[in-house]
Amino acid sequence: MSISGQAILRPCKALNIGILCPAVLGHINPMCSLGQELQRRGHQVSLFGIPEIQAKIDKANLHFFEIGSEAYPYDGRNSVYSPLGKLSGIAGLKFAVETSEQMTKILFREAPNAIKRAGIDLLLVDQLTAAGGTIANYLNIPFITICNTLTLHQEASIPPSVTDWSTNDLWCAKLRNQLAYQFLNHLTRTVWQMICQQRHAWRLWPYRHREDAYSQLAQICQIPKALDFPYSQLPPWFHYVGPLNTAVSTEDIEAFPFGKLSRKPLIYANLGTLQNRNKDIFQHIADACLEIDAQLVISMGNPKADLSTMHFSGTPMVFAFPPHRELISRSHLVITHAGSTAVTCLSAGVPMVAIPISMDQPGMAARLARAGAAEIIPLAKLDIPYLRRAIQTVLDQDTYRHNAIRLSNDIKASGGVCLAADIVEQVAANNAPALNELNGKNQDLKKF
Repeated sequence: MSISGQAILRPCKALNIGILCPAVLGHINPMCSLGQELQRRGHQVSLFGIPEIQAKIDKANLHFFEIGSEAYPYDGRNSVYSPLGKLSGIAGLKFAVETSEQMTKILFREAPNAIKRAGIDLLLVDQLTAAGGTIANYLNIPFITICNTLTLHQEASIPPSVTDWSTNDLWCAKLRNQLAYQFLNHLTRTVWQMICQQRHAWRLWPYRHREDAYSQLAQICQIPKALDFPYSQLPPWFHYVGPLNTAVSTEDIEAFPFGKLSRKPLIYANLGTLQNRNKDIFQHIADACLEIDAQLVISMGNPKADLSTMHFSGTPMVFAFPPHRELISRSHLVITHAGSTAVTCLSAGVPMVAIPISMDQPGMAARLARAGAAEIIPLAKLDIPYLRRAIQTVLDQDTYRHNAIRLSNDIKASGGVCLAADIVEQVAANNAPALNELNGKNQDLKKF
């Protein structure tokens, strides 16, 4: 059976679904959206996570099971990932890997018992939660991999997502990509070794490749296929569904005075909720917009930001955590770090100037450039004249907006959260007789 936008689903009994994902809004938000859609269909959905995300999960009306409270108690102020706000490049990657090591230990120690107590019969596992598949195998329950960022599958012709390289079929480019993958595998070796050792301790079959940690039933990616690089080795059960969004917002956004927006073109600057503490980048943005006939709105991406310390050139409107989607939909241009905001912009048909900082943002920026929907400025080359020229170019040339609108149409046709929920239900329906016997090693399970 092949799932498309018009898939005919088999009846699916009510499921008790669990979610494992990083405690990061860019991962929690789409997981909550998918969870809300599944709950609307009559299933129960629970997320297992550290204390700091409970309020977010409660607001989404999902069930929450706390793990990791001893290692990561929350005082209402600093997040586990707060240090990323001031890190970039390799330093940001190393911090993320170190945090992943700690989270992996917590998951192996606490998640199995919590999942058993909750009576979970299917897991949705973020691809960055590499321990999730092993936990599902150990508990003898099926799992589905959710790619909330760029997919991490490794192909010689596709550059790693942490680079800003474009695709190239030349042998030297493929060799460069393979060497980069080797470096990344070395950087994450401690997490991988931890997982392999735990599989041995639990008497599970050994992983041979990094992709073995992903589901063999379904892999769901919220990046639209039209935006991604042309992978040739993705499994047939890999599905591009587009952004996992719902109409219901669970964000603690502040009131925004839309009446104060002028008739000038709106430029919205947002560097996400993680890497948003580098005030110099925001200052560069404000300085670059001084000579541009447009209105600038800056989001600090942090509800707790102290705006009294935020003084920028000109007269930009500065907010701690304004209504994100609404501002993007009104914008002529968005200045972004090329995180999850990029797909939100494309959904609205809005072009961008991207300043990738770390993690997979360079890879997203490379895809935006390839699609012709953004001008890209590497962080190392960021200066005011360069940024001003890029902003003016995107504002003046209609090609960027036309390309963004083209991708917006592709996204609207991709299925989104409804198709993702269809896939989850179809996995359960197709494998209903095997749900109580599945040990994860059985490669004869029906795939679609």
